[in-house]
Amino acid sequence: MMLSDTKVRQAKPTDKVYRLADAKGLCLEVRPSGQRFWRYRFRIEGKPSMFTIGEYPAISLAEARRLLEEARAMVDKGINPTTAKRVEKHANLAAAGETFEVLAADWMTANVQWSAAYRRRVANAMKTDVYPTLGALPVRDIKPPMIRNILDGIVKRDARTVARNVRMWISAVFNYGIASSRAESDPAQSFEGYIKAGAVQHHRPLAKADLPKFLNALEAYRGFGVAKPAAKLMLLTFVRTAEIRQAEWADIDLVNAIWRIPAHKMKMRTEHLVPLSRQAIALLLELKPFTEMHAHVFPNIRRPNAGIGESTINRLIGLIGFKGIVSGHGFRSTASTILYEHGYPEHIIERQLAHSERNKVKAAYNHAGYMAERKKMMQDWADLLDEQKKMATPSKSSSPL
Repeated sequence: MMLSDTKVRQAKPTDKVYRLADAKGLCLEVRPSGQRFWRYRFRIEGKPSMFTIGEYPAISLAEARRLLEEARAMVDKGINPTTAKRVEKHANLAAAGETFEVLAADWMTANVQWSAAYRRRVANAMKTDVYPTLGALPVRDIKPPMIRNILDGIVKRDARTVARNVRMWISAVFNYGIASSRAESDPAQSFEGYIKAGAVQHHRPLAKADLPKFLNALEAYRGFGVAKPAAKLMLLTFVRTAEIRQAEWADIDLVNAIWRIPAHKMKMRTEHLVPLSRQAIALLLELKPFTEMHAHVFPNIRRPNAGIGESTINRLIGLIGFKGIVSGHGFRSTASTILYEHGYPEHIIERQLAHSERNKVKAAYNHAGYMAERKKMMQDWADLLDEQKKMATPSKSSSPL
């Protein structure tokens, strides 16, 4: 006779375990403790086995019969429901307990095609901006408002490009998790386009008329840190912001006055030679006692094993009163424009700017050639900056970095 709700409800414990049979192998197991469990007796591969469906009254008689049919379907396919339940439980625990930092680390490891410089850039952004908030959280507990708070915090320090990249990288981590069945959704996806471009043109050059005032404002700056010498060397060499940030003492030959930037640090993935003027050498010699214990010429205060942050130089430019007038990357356009005006040939300027050369044979020659011309041009440029600095009355600045 099949069980009824009344019979199940009235089942009382005794000093021994007993079972009340229903149908198709379903039974109610009553224990001396008073607990009552729905269990399913079945045979698989010729061996008897028992599967616990759940506890009564949390699972009613009707629900137990429904779950019984699911278990019977597994047995019909040769699957032991006890084993399947154990595997599912472990998978759920693992997914719920896996943290964002663990998933992000696996994602970074999987991207074997990244350059070393790009890998450091992503890792540093994660450590600085993401892990303090999300790192220890289970992946499935992370919600969109948490992402928004991270992005808003980055924007507040005037680093919109960093914010857009961080959103993109967080989203990539979750998509990697979805593809590997370790995440169910991407809470960062909804913030695509959330970070609007600022009004500042990030590559805006400095007009020649503003150069004397800018140079004196920079010279008068008394803030702590390496932002000032980094900006000065960037002006003297007009390299890209990423290249100044990644500059390492091992790449700089002070004796022969050459900065040899390895291919993996260059946008075009080609080694670049930067002739160093007397002024650049003097700056580096003055700085060396303070940072030579680090790999980077301009080490990050918070992360000594990394270079300065992506927004450091632009933040300094804002502090000395030139926000919206020029950007660090704009130094390149400033130098290029003025050098053209002074009659330097296009191929010399373009080679020193490390712009791409479509003709591979010509590119190979350019890499090794023009060094005498480039050395002279770089020294003339440094001398011109000195002359420009004398043309304005120094301004005062005491803002901290």
